[in-house]
Amino acid sequence: MKTVCLYFEIHQNIHLKRYRFFDIGTDHYYYDDYENERSITETAEKSYIPALHTLIEMAERYGDFFKCAISLSGCAIEQLENHAPQVIELLQTLNETGCVEFLAEPYSHGFSSLKDQDYFKSEVRHLCDKVGELFGQKPKIFRNSCLVYDDEIGELVAGMGFKGMLAEGAKHILGWKSPHFVYNCSRNPNLKLLLRDYTLSENISYRFNDSSWSEYPLFADTYANWIAALPEEEQVINIFMELCTLGIFQPLSSNILEFFKALPEQLRQRGITFSTPSEICAKIKSAGDLSVEYPTSWADEERDLSPWLGNVMQQEAFNKLYSVSERVRICRNKRLQQDFDYLQASNNLHFMSTKPGSYGGYRGIYDTPYDAFINYMNILGDFITRVNNLFPNVDNEELNSLLTTIKNQEDELEIKDKEIEKLQHMMRHLETLEGEQTVKGTKKKTTVRKTKK
Repeated sequence: MKTVCLYFEIHQNIHLKRYRFFDIGTDHYYYDDYENERSITETAEKSYIPALHTLIEMAERYGDFFKCAISLSGCAIEQLENHAPQVIELLQTLNETGCVEFLAEPYSHGFSSLKDQDYFKSEVRHLCDKVGELFGQKPKIFRNSCLVYDDEIGELVAGMGFKGMLAEGAKHILGWKSPHFVYNCSRNPNLKLLLRDYTLSENISYRFNDSSWSEYPLFADTYANWIAALPEEEQVINIFMELCTLGIFQPLSSNILEFFKALPEQLRQRGITFSTPSEICAKIKSAGDLSVEYPTSWADEERDLSPWLGNVMQQEAFNKLYSVSERVRICRNKRLQQDFDYLQASNNLHFMSTKPGSYGGYRGIYDTPYDAFINYMNILGDFITRVNNLFPNVDNEELNSLLTTIKNQEDELEIKDKEIEKLQHMMRHLETLEGEQTVKGTKKKTTVRKTKK
C-alpha cells in the first residue's frame, strides 16, 4: 500500500542591517529590527496562519488518516515568539490533534554539519530541547538545513541516536533507483533515509500557479492519480516543501489551500494513506545502502551546495565564520552565541551567490552579491573581535588543550546518559514482568480457593 509523507519546513531569515567598515568596534548590534518584524508578520498573516488553520481543519476532519511532519529552525521560533506568537499557538493546537510529528534540525539553519561536528551536535540538542519545551515531543527524525546530506553527515546523525533523516532524491545520486523506497546510510544502517520526490514536491511549491505549465491548473484528483499510477512496489512518496509555499510562493488566490483540503479524500479513494517519517522508518524495511559521497541539497537544478558555497566570496565568509566556532561553543556569553546562530543562517551565504536566478534570486537589502559579501564581512570582523576578546591571554595551543578536555568530558557524559537510558529501560521491563507475575500469582490463588470450596 502506498503512503504519502507530507513534510513542511518553517524557517525565517534574520535580516542584517547595513553595517559599514567604520561601525566595526563601535556597533555590536547587527540586525534590521523593522525588516525582521515586518517580514515575519507578513509571512504569518499571508501564509503560516491560514496554512495552519487548514492543517488543523484537515486533522479534525480526517482524524487518524491525515498526518504530516513539521520542523522549525531556532531562528524561526525566536522570531515567531517575538512577533507572531499566534503561529506557535496554532502549532500547539495542531500538535494536540496527534496528526503531526516535529523533526529536529540545526537551531541556526546553518551548515555547521559541514564544518564543526561538535557545534552541530550542540545546536541540534538546543533545538530538540526547544521542541520538547513547546510541543512535548522528542524528535526521532532529523532534517538538515536545506536538506543537506552526505555519508559523513548521515554517520554523524546516526551517532546522535536519530532513527531516520530526510534527504533529496537527487538524480545524480539515485541513478536508476527510485526515491519511493526507504534507504539507509551507507556508513550506518541504523539510520534510514527518506528521499524527497522533487518533481511531485515542486509541482506544488513552484509550478502550482504557473499558467504556462502544461498541467495548469492542478487539481487534487489529478495529483492523486499521479501517485496512484506509480509502480505498485514503490510504496513511499515523500513530498517535502516550505510551509510558506501555502500563501507566499503560491498565493492564497491560487486556491492552494483548497487543493490541500481536497487531497486527503482523493488519496483515500485510491487506497493511499498518510504516514509520519517515524512511522515509515518503523514499519518499512530499507531497500539497501545509499552512498552519497558529496553533499546534496534540495536547491536548484544541481541539488548541491552551489547556492551557498559556489564562489570564493561565500567560501571565504563560511570559513571565516567557523574559524571561531569552537570558542563560541565553550564561551558562556549568550549574546555572542545568539549572534553566531543568526550569522550562520543559510540565507546570509545565499545572498552572495553569483548563480543566475539561484533559488529564486531574492537578495534582501543588497543590490549585488558583492554588496552582501562586504556587509557580512564587516559584521564578521566585529563579531570575531568580540569573540577573541573573551580569550585575551589564551593562545591556540592552550585553547586546543581546553577544548580537548571539554570534548572528553562531553563524551563521558554522553556515555553515562546512554547507560542511564538503558538502565531505565531495564527497570521498566522488570517492573512490567513483576506486574505480570503478580497478576498470575493472584489468579493461581483464586483458582486454589475455588478448588477447595
